[in-house]
Amino acid sequence: MSTDIKPIDPVARSFFAGEVSGIDLTRTLTDAEVAAIHAGMDRFGVLVFHDQHLSDDQQLAFSRQLGPLETATGDIAAPQDRRLGMELGDISNLDKNNEVLPREDRRRLFGLGNQLWHSDSSFKPVPAKYSLLSARQIPPAGGNTEFADMRAAYDALDDKTKREVHDLICAHSQIFSRGILGFTDFTDAERAKWAPVRQRLVRRHPTTGRLSLYLASHAGGIEGWPVPEARAFLRDLSEHATQRKFVYAHVWQPHDLVMWDNRVTMHRARRYDHTEVRDMRRTTLTNEVSSLQQAP
Repeated sequence: MSTDIKPIDPVARSFFAGEVSGIDLTRTLTDAEVAAIHAGMDRFGVLVFHDQHLSDDQQLAFSRQLGPLETATGDIAAPQDRRLGMELGDISNLDKNNEVLPREDRRRLFGLGNQLWHSDSSFKPVPAKYSLLSARQIPPAGGNTEFADMRAAYDALDDKTKREVHDLICAHSQIFSRGILGFTDFTDAERAKWAPVRQRLVRRHPTTGRLSLYLASHAGGIEGWPVPEARAFLRDLSEHATQRKFVYAHVWQPHDLVMWDNRVTMHRARRYDHTEVRDMRRTTLTNEVSSLQQAP
C-alpha cells in the first residue's frame, strides 16, 4: 500500500493537519516514504499516524530517518530521577517508578507549562524542527493537544502589522513561561540554563518560502521595546494566532503518533484528571541552525 495523506478537515481546514495511511513506522522506511513525510509536513504542518505500536527504540529509529535529534533537556527532572533516556522527552505525569506524580510535585507543576501555547525548544539557541509524540497510555477523558497554524495566522495580518513584525527579535525563556503560571521555584543553575535566547518573530520556511509567526509563551520581550509594551503586543499576536479557525484539536487514541513542525505551529496540551495516567514519549528533531540565521 502506498503512502497517502489527506486533510483531516477538508472543508474548514484543508491546508492544516493531515492524516497519514499506508505506512508502518515500526520498520525502516523507504526513501520514498521519508520524502512523502517531509512533503506532507511542508504542506500540512501537522501529521497524524494512527495505530503505530512503537517501542522506544522504534520511535528513535523512525525519528532519526527524518533528521538529527536534540537531547531532552527541557524538563526539570534531575538526571537520577529521569524515567527515560536523554533522547526521549518524557511528556507524562509519571515518576521513574511509573507512579503518578503527586499533585504538588515540582516536576508536575513545571510540566503544567505545556498547557500554555508554545513552540518546542524555542528557549534553546537552536530551536526544534519536528516534534514526534507517541501516545502509549492516555486518560479516559481530556488531555487533547491543540495546534495553531502560524502560517495562516501570519497571512491574516494586515499589511501594517506585517511590516511591523518582520524584523523583530524576541527573547524566549522557560523562566518566563513558567512565571506566567506562578511557578518560580528555580535553582540558580536552572536560571542559568534557561537564560533568555534570541529568536525571530517572523520566519520563512526554507522549503516552501512561506512566512509564519514564531510565537510561544516562552517569549517575554522584544528587543528595543519596553517590556510592558512588548508583552502586550505578543499577547495580542498570540490571541490572533490561536483563533479557532487556525486551530486543529487532536483527540488522542492509544498508539497515535502525531508530528508537527515547530517552525510553523504552536501547540498546547489540555487539562485532564491528574490522577489518571498520561504516558507520552516525544522525540524532537533539531532545526540545526538558529532562527537568526534564516532571514525572512
